[in-house]
Amino acid sequence: MNASVSLLGRVLPAIVHLEARIPSEHPSVRLLGVDRMGSGTVIDPSGLILTVNYVVIGAQEVTVTMLDRRQLTAEVVRHDFQSGLALLRVPERGLPTLPLAPSTEIALGDDVFIVASVGDHEARVANGNVTYLGKFDANWEYMLDRCIMTTAMNPGLGGGPLVDRSGRAVGVVSLNMNEIGRFSMAVPSEYFLEARDAFLAAGPRGMGGHAWLGVFCYAIEDSVVIAGVMPGAPGERAGLRPGDVVTAIDGEPVADRAGLYRAVSRRTPGAAVALTVTRGERQVVVEVSSGDVVEFFA
Repeated sequence: MNASVSLLGRVLPAIVHLEARIPSEHPSVRLLGVDRMGSGTVIDPSGLILTVNYVVIGAQEVTVTMLDRRQLTAEVVRHDFQSGLALLRVPERGLPTLPLAPSTEIALGDDVFIVASVGDHEARVANGNVTYLGKFDANWEYMLDRCIMTTAMNPGLGGGPLVDRSGRAVGVVSLNMNEIGRFSMAVPSEYFLEARDAFLAAGPRGMGGHAWLGVFCYAIEDSVVIAGVMPGAPGERAGLRPGDVVTAIDGEPVADRAGLYRAVSRRTPGAAVALTVTRGERQVVVEVSSGDVVEFFA
């Protein structure tokens, strides 16, 4: 039997389709909508499923469809706002699983492939190579010390595994980057492996709380520009506006987007943050009482 066919035969049964319906009043609905679909991976025979947070944030329950068309109802065990991962559990034991491995066990140029759901009982596969292992920041307040980028194009819905040649999930596919040589971004599996106890601990579903402004930013040359503000978030309440150019935080110059995010996240939620912004031809200081991202999306 062809080795790649044999490998897929082991991987595919662990891939699931996710459907979540979010209450219309949840703050994430304005950005992500009420009805969401995604991919997930069964990672433990006790019924644990790993996916990305944006698919299930705000959901009380999630419908899980296996490739054999069985449907199960999953509870959300944990949202992690720092890594962008989420953990679900279905009341079914002995399901096929996919082992996890840290991204430190892959290298630039390695062959990888993405498996993603495209519907209730269908999945597609795309292969490529690892092209980047390093820091990442996005246009919302999100950054990783390490991410994986690959030439493999995500063939379906986000949240599926990035799989190495040994059939291990080294990451969870999160974003379609559509950049030359960097078509897809995955969150490395170690973000779950190293925090497994926290993901499974009793308590509120949210974890990874940190000071947060609720802004969307893009970088132009050496400037950080606010592209938008989350309705009801601390930034909007304080009066930050799209088009504001952030030049300093608490008097310290802001060099780039990641630097802004890092400076804010070091604060205690609720701490006052003074942002110096250029607004038109004026320079103003906007005092923001930071919030907690976990509480906001609880």
